[in-house]
Amino acid sequence: MRLSEILNEVETVQVIGNAEEREIENIATDSRAAGKNDIFVAITGFNVDAHKFVPDVVNKGVAAVVIEKNIFPEEIFTHSGVVKILVKDSRKALAQISNVFYGKPSEKLTLTGITGTKGKTTTTFYLKGIYDAAGVKSGLVGTIKNIVGAREEKAKLTTPESYTLNRFFSEMLAEGVTHCVMEVSSHSLSLKRVYGLDFDFAGFTNLQSDHLDFYQTRLNYFLAKKVLFDGLKKEAVAAVNIDDEHGRKIIADTQAKVVTYGTSDEADFVIKNVKSNLQGTSFDLSCKGETVRIRTKLVGEFNAYNAALAFAIAAENGFDFETIAKGIERTPHVPGRFEVIEINGKTAIVDYAHNAGSLEKVLISLRKIIGDAKKIFTVFGAGGDRDRSKRSEMGAVAENNSDKIFVTSDNPRSEKPEKIIDDILKGVKGENVYVNPDREETIAEAIREADENTVVLIAGKGHEDYQEVNGERTHFSDRETAEKYLSE
Repeated sequence: MRLSEILNEVETVQVIGNAEEREIENIATDSRAAGKNDIFVAITGFNVDAHKFVPDVVNKGVAAVVIEKNIFPEEIFTHSGVVKILVKDSRKALAQISNVFYGKPSEKLTLTGITGTKGKTTTTFYLKGIYDAAGVKSGLVGTIKNIVGAREEKAKLTTPESYTLNRFFSEMLAEGVTHCVMEVSSHSLSLKRVYGLDFDFAGFTNLQSDHLDFYQTRLNYFLAKKVLFDGLKKEAVAAVNIDDEHGRKIIADTQAKVVTYGTSDEADFVIKNVKSNLQGTSFDLSCKGETVRIRTKLVGEFNAYNAALAFAIAAENGFDFETIAKGIERTPHVPGRFEVIEINGKTAIVDYAHNAGSLEKVLISLRKIIGDAKKIFTVFGAGGDRDRSKRSEMGAVAENNSDKIFVTSDNPRSEKPEKIIDDILKGVKGENVYVNPDREETIAEAIREADENTVVLIAGKGHEDYQEVNGERTHFSDRETAEKYLSE
C-alpha cells in the first residue's frame, strides 16, 4: 500500500520525505523484525524505548519511521531516503496505520468487545458457542486462545497489539467470518491497542480492584474500562451488569443503546432462580416478556451473569432465544475457569482467581454449592512484580472462606517467593495454614490431606501452563498437577 494513502488517515505533526513514492509491505514495532519497505513504529515502552533502535532500522532500509520523540538529525532520514513521520502518540498512530493498512476490517465484521475484571473469557466463549449453534462463522480473540477462521493459536496477550488485531480481522474476513467476539483488557484501552476499532456491541461484566500496580487507584482502573463505552457509535449496543455498582457509571457518557442484565427487576434481562452444583448451573432469564430456562455446564452463580451477558448481546443482535439457549448449553468448560476435576472420590477445582475480589467470589460460590457439611482447602499465592497491596487481602479472604489454606508461589517473577508469602501471611490471623514455596508440593499436600468430604480449590494460574521464576518460564500446569496427585 502506498504510504501517502496510509498517512491520509493518521494524525501527524510532521512528515519529511516523499510519501507518494514509498510502498509499505509490512508494519513493525520490533527493530529485529523490521525489513525493507516496512514502516517502523517506535513505541516508548515501560522497559525498552524503541526510539533507540531508529538508526538501526534506517540502516536496514525501511520505507518509513514513525516517532514521537523528535531527537534525531534530519540527515539520518534524508540521506537514506527514509520517510520521517513525527506524531504526538506512537501507539495511537500505530492503531491508525494498522486500521488503514489492513483495509479497516473491523468495519466489515460484527464486532463485540467484552470488558470487566472477571468473566471476560467465559462470556466470549458463550458468545462463540451461540454463533456456532446459529451456524454463523465467527472468530474469537482472548486470554486463552485466538480463533481465526479454521486456525486456532495460543494467546500471548488478552488483547493483542493493534496491528495484530487488524491482521486477525483481515484474515477472518478472507475466510468468510462475519462475527467476532474479543476480550478488551484495561491495558489495551489505556495503551490504545483497540483505538479506532468499530465495535457493534460492548459488554461490561464487573469491576474489582486489579492492576493497581499499573493504575495506582481503582478510579483510574474504572476510567480505563469506561473508554470502551465512551467511544461506541450511536448505532452500537452496550450491555452492562446493573448489579455492579459501576454498571450505570460506565455507560454514563455513551451514545450507544444501553441494555442491562442482573438480578434486579429493573434489568432488561433479569436473572432468577439460580441453581448450581458441581455439574453445572441453571437459571431463569426474563426478557422481552418471556422467560427462558438457561442451562450451562459451567459451575457457579457468576456464570449465570456471564451467560446472561452473552444472551443479552446475542438477543440484541437478532438471534432467537432458542438458538441462544442452545449455544449456551453447548458451550464447553472454559480451561482454568472453575474447572472441576473429580478422580478417585476426591475433588479439586482449578480457577484463575488471582486477586482478593475474584478469590472471594469463587470461594463464596463454592460454599453455596457444597454447603457447610464439606470442607474447603484453598491453595493460592500472589504474583511477583505486581500490586503488593492485594497480597494480605488475599490471605484474609482465603482464611475467612476456607477451612484450611495452603500458601505457595504463583509466578514470583523477579521477587523472592518467601517475601511474597510473608506479605500474604500479614492478612492471616489463625494457624490453620500450610506454607511451602514449591507449588507442586503444596498442591500434593492439600490433595493428600483432603478426603471425599473436602474440595481443594487451586487458585491463581487457571489455564496458564507455566511458572515464571527469575525471568525464566518452566512448564507447570495446575490441572496436570491436580490430576497427577488425585490419581495416586
